[in-house]
Parts: sequence; structure tokens; C-alpha cells
Amino acid sequence: MADSALTTKLRTDYREPAIDCNFEEFAKVVESRRSVRLFTDEKIPDAIVERCLDLTLAAPNSSNLQPWEFYWVKTPENFTKLQEYCLSQNAAKTAATLIVCVARPDRWRLGQKINLDYFATRKDVPPPVYDYYQRLVPFVYGNGPLGIFGPFKTLLMNALGLFKVMPRGPFGRSGNLLWATKTTALACENLMLAFRAAGYDSCPMEGMDEVRIKKLLKLPCCASVAMVISAGKRAPDGIYAPRIRGPKDVFIHKF
Repeated sequence: MADSALTTKLRTDYREPAIDCNFEEFAKVVESRRSVRLFTDEKIPDAIVERCLDLTLAAPNSSNLQPWEFYWVKTPENFTKLQEYCLSQNAAKTAATLIVCVARPDRWRLGQKINLDYFATRKDVPPPVYDYYQRLVPFVYGNGPLGIFGPFKTLLMNALGLFKVMPRGPFGRSGNLLWATKTTALACENLMLAFRAAGYDSCPMEGMDEVRIKKLLKLPCCASVAMVISAGKRAPDGIYAPRIRGPKDVFIHKF
């Protein structure tokens, strides 16, 4: 079932040509994105934040299940509380905008429904795709009451993996949380690059009181705050040091 959905060339009538992009302009956006610690008093127009959030949701994600949520905290009372819960660090205290990026491993069923509902409107969806979302997705991401199936799936896949190439996760609550967090992090990068392209800057903050933030946003216990992204107009002294990176050959390997 998995092989037919993932390795078979699917025959559909859909076509989406790649558009021409300016590589050097994109490189400027990536290279000029910095973690800014101080922002000016300039506000970010709501329309720009909305557009940046649209681009956030365009990020790639596992099986298109979209296990994420993004909370744009706008009310003054909640904004002040969130600044405090981000340890009152400068990147939060001076930000024009704060967005909480949340991994939601429990919402794979919603992602499944979104895809199946879309497929129901079309006549050209290959059967292996239906099989993938109707049968494989629940097996991989569903763990039963209290997660009791997770350990058994892990044992099964590892045993089968002795004889053939097999996926080794995500299984169980911890596996699903890691899966959702990785996908959410991809979207976070989209958000920060979008702000930079719009002429603003950002800072991904992991230093925070997650318990208080989850309470503020009324999040369930299974949700996880991946990071809080602050954004605004870069202050002249908003970057504390040049970008420091190790030698390329320490991190990039060719085999």
C-alpha cells in the first residue's frame, strides 16, 4: 500500500509549470535574514502580516497533514503577557508583532479530512492516493487510546526492518510530536523569510515559559510551542554581532 502511493508514478491531468525566479534576489533575502534583538517603534501593517502568514502556510509539510497552528497575538493585554512569558527579552519587548508557532500532532485527523474532502470534489485522484489517506495515515499517526499502540508499531516496524527497508516512525506520542515539530519548523522559516522580503525582520525565540503560553492560548496538553517569532523594523543596533558560522566542510559532507 505504501509502496503504491509513494513510489508509483501517479497519472493525473494536473500540471503546474515552475515559474522563473531570481536566484540572487532570493539569496539576498536569505543572507540578510538575521535574528534581530531590537526593533524600532514602527508598526507592521496588518496586510503585510496577513500575507506573510499566507506564505507560512505554503511551507512543505509531511503528507500535507498540516499539523501546525499560528497565533498572531494582537490584543494589548495578551501581547503584554506574551512579552513577559518570552522572558521579557529585548526581541519580545520591542517587537511590533508576536506570532506563536504551535506543533499540533493531535490534528492529523483534520489534515486527513482536508485532503479527503478535496479528493471528493475531483474525478482524477488515483486510487493509491485514497488508500494512502484512508488506510496508511491512520496506521502511522493513530496510536489508539492512551497511545497504547505506539510501542507495538515500533516493535513491528523494527522487526520488519531486519528484512526490508521500512519507515521507522513516527510512532507513539513522542514520535508524532517530533514529526509535527519538524513540519512546523519548516513553516517558521517561511514566515521569517517572508518578513525579511517585506522589509521587516524577526527573531525566533525558544526561551519562553511554554506552560503559561499554552494557558494563555488555551492549548491542549498535547500541543507544543515550537517557538515564538517576534517581528518588526530592525533598529540600527538590533543585531549584536556578525553572523558566526563554522567552516563549511565541518557541516556539509559529500559521499
